[in-house]
Amino acid sequence: MGAQWKAKHKELAANAKGRIFTKLTKEIMVAARNGADPDMNPRLRLAVEAAKKASMTRETLERAIKKGAGLLDDAVHYEKALYEGFAPHQVPVIVECLTDNTNRTYSSMRVLFRKGQLGSSGSVAWDFDYLGMIEAVPVAADADPELAAIEAGAQDLEVSDDGTLFLTEPTDLDAVCKALPNFGFKVESAKLGYRPKNPVKLSGEALEEVEAFLDAIDGDDDVQTVYAGLASE
Repeated sequence: MGAQWKAKHKELAANAKGRIFTKLTKEIMVAARNGADPDMNPRLRLAVEAAKKASMTRETLERAIKKGAGLLDDAVHYEKALYEGFAPHQVPVIVECLTDNTNRTYSSMRVLFRKGQLGSSGSVAWDFDYLGMIEAVPVAADADPELAAIEAGAQDLEVSDDGTLFLTEPTDLDAVCKALPNFGFKVESAKLGYRPKNPVKLSGEALEEVEAFLDAIDGDDDVQTVYAGLASE
């Protein structure tokens, strides 16, 4: 569900949990710049909830918040960097990074995109919508996805066997998250991200080639999220 590309069987990788924790920690630190209180900082609240679901320890979580808020001497400053381009077979790709060294990250992206094409700012962004994306599951017997979307203020929705993906305007993400439980839905994840307008459908060796390309990018330490205009199987 959702626009984010996810590597197959990533959970089987020995270092998967460490990579997830690194990404969550960076997001918490960046979010905490706008305040260390999750109740007053929607972005931090969502990051904290994601960290808890990933079983991050309380000590690690609190330290990340303090570092991000500048309450510790060893605070690290991360910057957001966005890269656009194409995977093999002209699949559009947007890569979100959080880095403490933009020169290093840019060099890494140039190498990783050699089998595709690294573009300039705006080269593929036009082919994506920037939206709030909320993955939720029904917890009440009478939960109605369409009614919940209307009442909670979502702009659109997609229902699948895994649950419901509620799509929102970026500014409405937090409000819709808070409203959905009132209509019988439990929020599993929520974030702002990019959704492809015209996803490319591939199969066989072409699909494997693109997945290998995306997996390599996703494995870079500075990469937070990879979005690809690739149709779901």
